[in-house]
Amino acid sequence: MTRRRKILLVTTAIACAGLAFGMARARDVPRVATGFIAHTLCSEVFVSGLDPVHDLAETIDAMPGAGLLTRAMDFQVDRARKDVTVSLFGIGRSHAVYREGLGCALEHGPGIADVALPPDDKQPTLLPEIAGRGLVLPQSEVLAAALDRAFAEPAQPPYRRTRAIVVMKAGRVIAEHYADGIGPETQLLGFSMTKSVMSALMGILVRQGKLTLDGPAPVAAWKNPDDPRHAVTVDQLLRHTAGLALGSSLQASLGSVLEPVNTMKYAEDDMASFAERTPLATAPGTVWNYHDGNFVILAHLLRDASGGKPADALRFARRELFAPLGMNNVTLQLDAAGTIEGSGEMLASARDWARFGQLYLNDGVVGGKRILPEGWVNYSATATPNAWVGIGAGFWTNQDDSFGAKFRVNHGWPRDAFFAKGTIGQYTIVIPSEKLVIVRLGRSPNTPPEADGVFELVRDVVAATREKGKLAGVD
Repeated sequence: MTRRRKILLVTTAIACAGLAFGMARARDVPRVATGFIAHTLCSEVFVSGLDPVHDLAETIDAMPGAGLLTRAMDFQVDRARKDVTVSLFGIGRSHAVYREGLGCALEHGPGIADVALPPDDKQPTLLPEIAGRGLVLPQSEVLAAALDRAFAEPAQPPYRRTRAIVVMKAGRVIAEHYADGIGPETQLLGFSMTKSVMSALMGILVRQGKLTLDGPAPVAAWKNPDDPRHAVTVDQLLRHTAGLALGSSLQASLGSVLEPVNTMKYAEDDMASFAERTPLATAPGTVWNYHDGNFVILAHLLRDASGGKPADALRFARRELFAPLGMNNVTLQLDAAGTIEGSGEMLASARDWARFGQLYLNDGVVGGKRILPEGWVNYSATATPNAWVGIGAGFWTNQDDSFGAKFRVNHGWPRDAFFAKGTIGQYTIVIPSEKLVIVRLGRSPNTPPEADGVFELVRDVVAATREKGKLAGVD
C-alpha cells in the first residue's frame, strides 16, 4: 500500500469517526437547548418572580446565535402546576418542575427524586447586619453616577441588561440599585458563581477533616487503584485540571449545545454519575480545562460526606455556611437524582451574594468564628498554572501573570482582586486592599469582555470610595 493511500485511508477514518461522534452529539442538541431554556425559565419565574417573556428575551439576547434555535421553540409556563415545558420543532421536549424551597429540576421521564426539605434550625447569624430593610441609596454623588452608568444601555448592542448591583465597603452596604421588578430580597441565578460556593463548602469539609485536597478524591466509581481516574484529587477538581473528557464550559453560545458537559447538565437525570463515568482526556494535573463536570462531582462528594441524602447536603450548606452569614434568600437547586447542581444553579439575592463575598474579605472568619480553614482564602485566589483566564480554586483571580489577569489589571482592576464569576454577566468581586465587595448581576454577552460594563463599574466604584469625606461612617 502506497504512503499516499495510507494517508487517504487514515484521513477518511478520522473524518468518519468525527462525523459519527458529531452525529451522536447532535442527537442531544434539542434536549440540551430546550433543557437550558426550561430550567432557566422555571428558576427565574417561580424562584425569582420574573416575567417569563422578558426574561427569555434578555437571556437569549446575551447568547450569540441562540436566537436561531429559540425562534423554533415553543414554551409553556403553567403557573398552577408550577412547571415549564419547552420543545424544539415539536421534539426535544424538556420539562422543568418547581418545588417549594428546592427550586427547579429537569424531569426527563423516570421522575425526580423525592427530597425532604430540611427544617430551618434557627441558627444565629454571626455576620453583623450589612444593611437596613430599606434600599440603600449611594452615599455620594460620584458613587450614584457610577451605578447609573452601570445601568445605562449603550446606543447599539451588545446591551448590558444590568439587574442588580450592591456595593459593600468595610462590611456595610453603601450603595445598591435594582432593575424594575427586582429588589434586595429577589433571588437571582448566579450561574457559575455557584462554583465559588461549592469551593467554600469543600473548604469547610477540609476544615472538619472529612476531605483532603491532595489525596485521591473519594469517588466510588474511581476506587480501583488501576483506574487512571483514581489519581484525581479534590484540588484538581477545584482547579479544573482533573482531565475528564467533557468538553468546555467557557462559552455561552449556540455552539455550546454540542459540548458533552451540557448533555450532562440538560439531558441526564444523574449528572454526577455521568461525569464520573467519563474517561480521561489528559492525565490528572497536567492540563487546565474549565468545565462544569468537575463541580458536579464535588457536589456528589459533599452529599456523601454530609450523610448521603439530598437533605443532608442541604442541611450542611445551611448550617455551616448560609446561616452564619445570614444568607436567608438562597436556593440550592438539585438534579433529578437529588444531588446539588454544584456547577451553576444556585440563586441568591444580590445582598446574599455580597454576604458571601464578605466572608472572603474577612479571610474566612465571621463573628469571631472561623468558617473556612486558615489559608483557604489565599488558596482559593492562588492562580492555577496555565489557566489563561486567571483562575484559582473556585474563584477567578488577578494574582498572576495570565492573559486574563493582565487584561483586567490593564482595565483598572486592582491586582489583589479575586471574584466569583457566572456566565452572561454575574460577579461577586472581592478587593481586600479597598475593603470592597461589589456584586453585579445581569444578562450580558460574554464577549466582547467590555460588554457587561464591569471594568468601568469597578474603576468607578474604587475611585468613588477612595474620595475622602464622601462616605459617611466608612473608613
